[in-house]
Amino acid sequence: MLIVPEREIANLMTREAAFDAIEKVFAAMASGDAYNFPVVREAIDHEDALYGFKGGFDRAGLSLGLKAGGYWPNNLEKRNLINHQSTVFLFDPDTGKVKAMVGGNLLTALRTAAASSVSIKHLARENATVIGMVGAGHQATFQLRAALEQRKFEKVIGWNYHPEMLPNIEKVAHEAGVPFEAVDLPGMTEADVIISITSAFSPSLMADHVSPGTHIACMGTDTKGKQEVEATLLARASVFTDEVAQSVSIGEAQHAIAEGLIKDTDVAQLGAVINGTNPGRTSDHQITLFDGTGVGLQDLAVAAKVVDLAVEQGVAIDVDF
Repeated sequence: MLIVPEREIANLMTREAAFDAIEKVFAAMASGDAYNFPVVREAIDHEDALYGFKGGFDRAGLSLGLKAGGYWPNNLEKRNLINHQSTVFLFDPDTGKVKAMVGGNLLTALRTAAASSVSIKHLARENATVIGMVGAGHQATFQLRAALEQRKFEKVIGWNYHPEMLPNIEKVAHEAGVPFEAVDLPGMTEADVIISITSAFSPSLMADHVSPGTHIACMGTDTKGKQEVEATLLARASVFTDEVAQSVSIGEAQHAIAEGLIKDTDVAQLGAVINGTNPGRTSDHQITLFDGTGVGLQDLAVAAKVVDLAVEQGVAIDVDF
């Protein structure tokens, strides 16, 4: 079995490699060559933690496995560890034998940012110049770095419930040579692309905060009850997602479905746009929305890539298992 420790990931995995892996696996999902297994996600009644498993099989990329982990909300304060903790396990699809164990913390951040970045490539207007960020936590910095590579953005605007955190994304903008401005939520009407990355259970971004032609990537809702945007916004938008079953049950679409504003048949796979079987954006006035719920196949795709890179660079640990 090959082991790629968490400490090696930053020197191995690039945003470009993550983007390529996610784009390919989304396409494989839409063509029926890859599928996710049912998600297990449980509150374990210890340390207020959520723990679970996401897995799947990509026949095109021959990736089989799972990510195990979750959210420990007391880690940072008590132990100086990040709150999200995960490990990816890969198996040989021909034999079932364990193939690799890979640190999943940084990979999760990179694959989540890559997913919204892929959505911007395929759904945002080509002439988009202003990007808005709703949320300014740790994951928001990954989101913004990846997004800035997809269009020639000339300005970043940002809002966060705790404004003192806005320097996190302001720093990323300045590093990229792009001016930053803090705004109130109604100011998001200036944005051509909006990324929402919060852990909210009630909407912050409302339909009136979004202008015609905007592309929105909703990246924080991955659990029943969570909600980042007003349900009405999904009724006004063309909605795309990583996996429809997750979008309508634990993603942003759960609320619009519950309110009868849209049906599950109104939600399309982003992979279909990548494959060319869905036209995606059809006008400059159309609002497009990507509901990024996070699927196990994303984790397997980036983990498989990082294992290949670790072997190439001689840093994978080979153990007899």
